[in-house]
Amino acid sequence: MDPVSLLAANLAIAVALFAGLWVIAQMTRDPSFVDAFWAFGITVMALSSFALADGWETRQLVITGLVTVWGLRLGFHLFLRWRREGADPRYEALLASAREKRSWPFWKTTALFVFLPQALLLWVTALPAQLGQVSAQAGFGPVAWAGITLAIFGLVYETVADAQLAAFKHDPANAGQVMDKGLWAWSRHPNYFGEAATWWGIWLIGAETVPGLFAVVGPIFLTFTLTRWSGAPLLESGLKKRRKGYDAYVARTSSFIPRPPKRDA
Repeated sequence: MDPVSLLAANLAIAVALFAGLWVIAQMTRDPSFVDAFWAFGITVMALSSFALADGWETRQLVITGLVTVWGLRLGFHLFLRWRREGADPRYEALLASAREKRSWPFWKTTALFVFLPQALLLWVTALPAQLGQVSAQAGFGPVAWAGITLAIFGLVYETVADAQLAAFKHDPANAGQVMDKGLWAWSRHPNYFGEAATWWGIWLIGAETVPGLFAVVGPIFLTFTLTRWSGAPLLESGLKKRRKGYDAYVARTSSFIPRPPKRDA
């Protein structure tokens, strides 16, 4: 299958998947479970590309394997968090704003502001998992090996960061406190850093091929999302209100790229 046909097929799969999730949200009245299915959906993009593309099988296996491990780990982590903590305040604020400003019903707001955009943006983010599997060019060069190393590093880093935060939240003594231990002492969002590293690595694996090189839009968009749009900015706006001492944490700790905390902050 040529790259254009593959992308078109995967876009149709993504829209169909999120249309089904939209139907489920009409029954739960809470669309915030969609974050977990963002990770699961990207895994679907990798698996469908493996089935439909005619690329070098070893590269396909490596990319699909890394994406599947990343997607299943993150997806189950987010799904269990949603089951444990309930509705995400960000989605509740979005729905309340739509009701106030536009008088839109739940079904319309969730369709146009949650599930359809998520399907399209997921498809863009997953470009390395799609276009990286197209070329039949065989062999891994130094760029691909660097990508494999970076992707594994990012996956481990993100997993450790999530585990440290989960353990911190599980301790009742930490209620209302700022998590500034472990990887969180070097970066306010080490899980986001690990996720970005994973996807830049996955892109590098396919970047030695022409179709894979053009997939750079995916990690660029993901990094922008995590650092400038719906990731860190939205999360921190709430944490500054709910966590005493968060401003001091911001002053001494890097936002994204890990580095030692400032001692004189």
